[in-house]
Amino acid sequence: MTPTGLVRPVATTLSAVPYDHPEARRLASALYAEQLATYGFADDPHTAEPSHFVPPNGLFLVARVDGHEAAVGCGGWHLTTSDTVEIKRMYVDPTARGLAIGSRILRALEHKAVEHGATRAILETGSRNLAALALYEHLGYRPIPSYVPGREPTVNRAMAKRLTV
Repeated sequence: MTPTGLVRPVATTLSAVPYDHPEARRLASALYAEQLATYGFADDPHTAEPSHFVPPNGLFLVARVDGHEAAVGCGGWHLTTSDTVEIKRMYVDPTARGLAIGSRILRALEHKAVEHGATRAILETGSRNLAALALYEHLGYRPIPSYVPGREPTVNRAMAKRLTV
């Protein structure tokens, strides 16, 4: 953030990669470590089936800040029904937070999901992840009942958004 509290614009490149791509794995592992540190438990990203993120039934993106080789953010979606995608593994490295990278990733994921016929996106985030909750609310996501059996409502927040062109 700038001293005025505004987000600094930064040139960012988004690239579709396989979920088992080394950069995707590194970032998903960093997300996992952060969730473990925050909540004491988390879904292991390495148990996710890479084929869930393969077009046309899914997509996984990594973000690079122009001028840097290493990816600093990621996110993906996969179809859960013929018209609904689940947003997964949204993460931005702490060194790149405040640069609107998460917003760029999420908007690109939504755009591609609409291109593949989705009309609704669902996601889940942690109750302590205030930045993620603010981002999702700002971009039109609203709370819904949990869609994952056995989730603890004091820890997990499920959200949904109607997708439009």
